[in-house]
Amino acid sequence: MIVKITNYGQGDENFVEYLVSDLSREQIAFLNENLVEKTEIIENNLLITMYFADELYPFQSEVAKFRLDDFISREEIEMNVFLSSFLDDM
Repeated sequence: MIVKITNYGQGDENFVEYLVSDLSREQIAFLNENLVEKTEIIENNLLITMYFADELYPFQSEVAKFRLDDFISREEIEMNVFLSSFLDDM
């Protein structure tokens, strides 16, 4: 499984979009049907959009602004771990 952040932002809604690839069709279908977050199947990938309250938004800190690549990498790893454990229930 490969998780990449493709978009993020703050405004009316704080969001992060994760593109998940390298999954079987069964895994994509399972995640699409069982995740609470907004999901969309695009070709053989799953796009997950998560919305955050201001205090929980991962890219809000001053440190994140200076070390953005590190924060993005950490979020991708955390989502990978989360989805892997979620798929264990499949």
